[in-house]
Amino acid sequence: MIRKAVIPAAGLGTRFLPATKAQPKEMLPIIDRPTIQYVVQEAVDSGIEDILIITGKGKRAIEDHFDRNFELEGRLEEKEDALLLNEMRRLSDMANIHYVRQRELNGLGDAIRYARHHVGNEPFAVLLGDTIMDSVIPVTQQLLDTYEQFGGSVIAVEEVPHEKVNRYGIVGGKPISDRILALDQLVEKPAVKDAPSNLAIAGRYVLTPGIFAALDQTEMGKNGEIQLTDALQLLLRRESLYAHRIEGKRHDIGNKLDFLKTTVEFALKRPEFAEPFRKYLQELLARG
Repeated sequence: MIRKAVIPAAGLGTRFLPATKAQPKEMLPIIDRPTIQYVVQEAVDSGIEDILIITGKGKRAIEDHFDRNFELEGRLEEKEDALLLNEMRRLSDMANIHYVRQRELNGLGDAIRYARHHVGNEPFAVLLGDTIMDSVIPVTQQLLDTYEQFGGSVIAVEEVPHEKVNRYGIVGGKPISDRILALDQLVEKPAVKDAPSNLAIAGRYVLTPGIFAALDQTEMGKNGEIQLTDALQLLLRRESLYAHRIEGKRHDIGNKLDFLKTTVEFALKRPEFAEPFRKYLQELLARG
């Protein structure tokens, strides 16, 4: 049974400047909940309550969000707002959350190395802190089920247009079921002509502890960073790796247009907003 999850959340969020100059991109809200709260909730819904968040300079707001705020709780008690009070208290109780800082921003692979002492010799889940999954069965749970079946590291993947494969880590392999592939290749942002498929890595992983030795042997790759995809390619020489085509939709909150789309889609799913917001959108489109 996998008991621990790691959430890398140390990036600068430069694509959202100036909003992220003094605020972590992972704290950008989708309506009234910060992005990283959805990510933590996915881990919890998958049965994982021991979570390590990899942070960096200027990320203190993440820690504050999942901590108690006694002054705020006192005000809510005075107002007899039990619903909101319980919601605030639930944030600090939803999981056992730990934090470590990535001292230098050397890429996702380097961030994962900071989890070595926390996870020890156990397999663990990785959920990118700026990616929300919308699915009936949590995507992390889907990967855990595949890990239990096959026993090797599992990577979430989704289909992307062939002309966009150079934006993603891409995998290649042999299908062993409708949704599972035994991998034989991983490439970070390949040229379109060199891509082994159009299956892109989708921001969720279940990794064996063998990943740490692979990361130690991984040299700086694209953008002068230690790429997790490169380390997984090394790991593939020693262990079996699998890809799981996810059931659900990935929302990349690090992308401005996707952030806007996600906000609209999630608002249309909220009972208190759905009808008036849909009416507003229809009126807006009618005006051209």
